[in-house]
Amino acid sequence: MALMETLAKLLSTVNGIVWGVPMVVLLFGTHLFLTCRLGFIQRHIGRMIRLSFAKDSTGQGDVSHFGALTTALAATIGTGNIFGVASAIAIGGPGAVLWMWFTGVFGIATKYGEALLSVKYRITTADGRTAGGPMYVLEHALKMKWLGVVFAAFTAIAAFGIGNMVQSNTLTGMVSRVTENSAIFPHIPAWISGLALTLITALVILGGIKSIARVCSFLVPIMAIIYVIGCLIILALNIETLPDTIRTIVTGAFTGHAAAGGFAGAALAKVMQMGIARGLFSNEAGMGSAPIVAASARSTHPVRQALVSASGTFWDTVVICLLTGLVIVGSGEWLTTGDKQALSEAAFGQLPVWGPFILTFGLMTFVLSTILGWSFYGERAAEYLFGAKVIPVYRVLWVVAVMVGSLAHLGMVWDFADTLNALMTLPNIVALFLLSGVIASETKSYFAQHPKD
Repeated sequence: MALMETLAKLLSTVNGIVWGVPMVVLLFGTHLFLTCRLGFIQRHIGRMIRLSFAKDSTGQGDVSHFGALTTALAATIGTGNIFGVASAIAIGGPGAVLWMWFTGVFGIATKYGEALLSVKYRITTADGRTAGGPMYVLEHALKMKWLGVVFAAFTAIAAFGIGNMVQSNTLTGMVSRVTENSAIFPHIPAWISGLALTLITALVILGGIKSIARVCSFLVPIMAIIYVIGCLIILALNIETLPDTIRTIVTGAFTGHAAAGGFAGAALAKVMQMGIARGLFSNEAGMGSAPIVAASARSTHPVRQALVSASGTFWDTVVICLLTGLVIVGSGEWLTTGDKQALSEAAFGQLPVWGPFILTFGLMTFVLSTILGWSFYGERAAEYLFGAKVIPVYRVLWVVAVMVGSLAHLGMVWDFADTLNALMTLPNIVALFLLSGVIASETKSYFAQHPKD
């Protein structure tokens, strides 16, 4: 027990260092730098969304534009959109919501840039599949294979945290609590929901990226629409408090929050840190994960797929995280509890019966989709390190980890996941800065040739 407490404190300390002011400045600075370098690429959000639904390209690749986008969204729309937002508010106060939103808005440029590079420098494997991601960019564009290996190693390991055990543990714990106190549903213990999640995961990932993309193309739009409608209903029921909610978020984002009620208070630096850190946890802009699946999309030009990929950050953070934040802050529960799960459940409990159902449904589908999406990221990173022979082994380990995460006590996993996220981000940001000229020239050339694509 003493060893575990020491390890937990060590992880917390390391996490505080890697997510300190330097990382916050570096990450947000990258978003701003690329936004300026690309002439505010966010202004093309309409084209980004339209291309997402465009007819499949005849270019090289394994899945459609939409399949690649929904797989990336599957990986990003997860517990970060619910409990990640709640955690940011519980620690940093309501102002963290605005910094998450800023991370999403400006992160669109970073997501665009990293996707463009991954498509441009992707390769074709011996068995005819396309493969790409920051590891290939670092190796082939910058001749820095050692750094590509570093990125791939962190990704293959980090996937088990952010994309697997954190997700399954959060889901099974909530399902158990909700059904235990429900007058409608029988109690579902963690091992049952964990086993079901494990079996579904195994069935889908055995089919590889095409199977994952097919499931995600069906699941992601449904889960996102139901969750968004649920949030809008709750906000509509509390429309009279919405102006005060927005005012509290905006004010807190630039002043910090004094202690009030059960809230311990947070300085401005903590507000920014939590908002940006949880923003990355949610949308992964700058982390280098989503470009791995973008490289598998059928596309005739890197810019075309980059535009599609960038729209994922818009949906994930600019829309879904913002709605979650408005619901939670508007409930006022952040003043009485610092527990992210209790905070989320109390906020959605404002809508009797349907509120808890929407939260539970959202979490179940978000978790499943994230586990599926991240299985592909981790698998491709492992393949880069050890070759295609490692894929069956990685998939078995992945399925086992889902069950382990469902039943284990994972108090340290959030810090572990945050730390590895930061370590993944650093090599990717190196590539983005050193190749920003390539990103800018490819973008300028494409828009000159296709002004109304």
